[in-house]
Amino acid sequence: MNPYDALTEIATLLERERASRYKSKAFRAAADAIAGLSDEQLRDAASLRRRKGIGDSTFAVIQEALEGEVPAYLTDLRERAGVERQSGLRKLLKGDLHSHSEWSDGLTSIDLMAAAGRALGHEYLALTDHSPRLRVANGLSAERLREQRDIVAAESGEGFTLLWGIEVDILDAGALDQEPGLLDELDIVVASAHSKLRMEKGPMTRRLVAAVSNPRVDVLGHVTGRLVEGSRGTRPPSTFEPEAVFEACAAHGVAVEINSRPERQDPPDEQIELAMSLGCLFSIDSDAHAPGQLSLIDYGAERAERLGVPPERIVTTWPLARLKEWTGLRRGG
Repeated sequence: MNPYDALTEIATLLERERASRYKSKAFRAAADAIAGLSDEQLRDAASLRRRKGIGDSTFAVIQEALEGEVPAYLTDLRERAGVERQSGLRKLLKGDLHSHSEWSDGLTSIDLMAAAGRALGHEYLALTDHSPRLRVANGLSAERLREQRDIVAAESGEGFTLLWGIEVDILDAGALDQEPGLLDELDIVVASAHSKLRMEKGPMTRRLVAAVSNPRVDVLGHVTGRLVEGSRGTRPPSTFEPEAVFEACAAHGVAVEINSRPERQDPPDEQIELAMSLGCLFSIDSDAHAPGQLSLIDYGAERAERLGVPPERIVTTWPLARLKEWTGLRRGG
């Protein structure tokens, strides 16, 4: 097995299972450290040990791969990942409208996120780093967001498009945390609440309805804000009138996100069923913060298929041309 490929796959699988970011970064750093080296250079153990980015674990992986073996660490990770989830619906997904890079709170560069999207066979991926108010996530000012435009555009080509987007914070009264004119320029706007999630039911309902009534919003992200498992612990869902919120989504053509992260499983099943009954569109998204997490859409597809969400009402099953037509019509284009 190629040592570079082994290190990269280990990093990807660590990201998928949401392991410590330091672990996945260590394996990506080791892969970068040996990129371009010959087998002869890799077999020079003393020199390799001195190379920055190579530690005991990564050295062992390289040596096992050089002997033609699948490294034990990689074998264990593959077993823990289980059988790849490939529902019929998963095969229909053409893209993902929610992902993050190191520009905000993601782990890697934009080009690595784009490369991972291509590797999954996506037709498109939206880069949606956070907005300025979310300082804990290094949210992007208007100036920094504009700096992304050319970088994002450079990643498109050969049947893949990286969309320029944002996960914009929904402020307390339902306004959006970014310049309105700049939001008009973006390809995709995902609106999510990240603060005051314990707001009383009435104000929270008005907050979410106001946000999805804004023609600049394409997707309502992780609507309840709940956490059901994982290293961050658990968090109860926000309280609001789901019927009022989903009726507003349906009326304004905003897609309800089915967030694929296992620790979120947001919205809950009963809210997905309610949104279906009210005629909502949906977007199955990974909310990936690292390349390996883009494959988390497996989980979202599995949930949506189990609940009977019609594929034609899932915007991420649509080809790029139809997706752009939808966003353009919503914004009066």
